[in-house]
Amino acid sequence: MFKLKKETAVGLFVLAGIIAIAYMAVNLGNVQLFSDKYNSIHANFSDISGLKVNAPVQMFGVKVGYVGAIGLDQKNDVATVEMRIDKDVKLTDDAIVSVKTNGLIGDKYLKIAPGGLGDPVKPGDTLFDTNPSIDIEDLISKFAFGKV
Repeated sequence: MFKLKKETAVGLFVLAGIIAIAYMAVNLGNVQLFSDKYNSIHANFSDISGLKVNAPVQMFGVKVGYVGAIGLDQKNDVATVEMRIDKDVKLTDDAIVSVKTNGLIGDKYLKIAPGGLGDPVKPGDTLFDTNPSIDIEDLISKFAFGKV
């Protein structure tokens, strides 16, 4: 009888641990299982050096989404980025998307400067007004060799 109680307690403890790990993986890993609270918006860049999937997308310094996918369009010679933007955020087609860096050598993220006079962006649309990533190493080398 005592052995059965001990085995049941250990089993419940292990089950609670598995549930806790699954909960943390879904919440911390930015996994969207049953909710579709994001719209997919695309942007084309000439250079996105250092940008990674799941990097934040910010507007006015507030996180409004994340980078869902990064690809290459060799036909048009651009890098394509799929942004997953909160459905509550309203954008127009004259919004400007820039690749920015947290600090001097921090992680890359996307910053959206909203437009105002353009047409509303629908899910799946592409924003073409973009600013590429700035290469700090290139700027330093130009400065060091007097080409600035």
